[in-house]
Amino acid sequence: MGSGPQVGINTNAARTGTTLVQEATRARFSTVGLSHVKQGALHSEPASILPMRIRIDHVVIHVSDWERSNAFYRDVLGAELVDKGDGSPARHYRFGDQQFNVHGPGMDPYPIADRPAEPGGADLCFVWDGPIEEAVQHLQRQEVEVVEGPIERYGGRGKGTSVYFRDPDGSLLEFISYGDE
Repeated sequence: MGSGPQVGINTNAARTGTTLVQEATRARFSTVGLSHVKQGALHSEPASILPMRIRIDHVVIHVSDWERSNAFYRDVLGAELVDKGDGSPARHYRFGDQQFNVHGPGMDPYPIADRPAEPGGADLCFVWDGPIEEAVQHLQRQEVEVVEGPIERYGGRGKGTSVYFRDPDGSLLEFISYGDE
């Protein structure tokens, strides 16, 4: 073995006594502006990186037609339509304590993602409380075509049964049921 760096060896990790996972985590933090995290705060298990509980508050989706999308998300998904207070038909879609901030026609939001999604570019899953057959019946009553399913899938809570469908712009949506909860 020569004196220079060797293929497959992380020389920084070897020099500092950190694990490869810690080095990868530190690199990931520095690319998202968290390089200030102190040395001892990184652990070998990625799930234990942050000491606080983090969960999703809102995500942004894009729509091409306010009235059509507002009706769909209200009637098919049960969203509360939150008036933005600007006199426009633009709404946020609230599901309990989570929300979709919606971008669409007539808006010029700032800041936005470097590559914002176009209408039809989302892929989202919703938990259906109850048997998946009830979700299928609900979609049929709303005249929403089932794209696939019911089919076994794995989600945030483990094994479930899913059915896939699309919103008016073509975004792929999914109901997942974890049983008769």
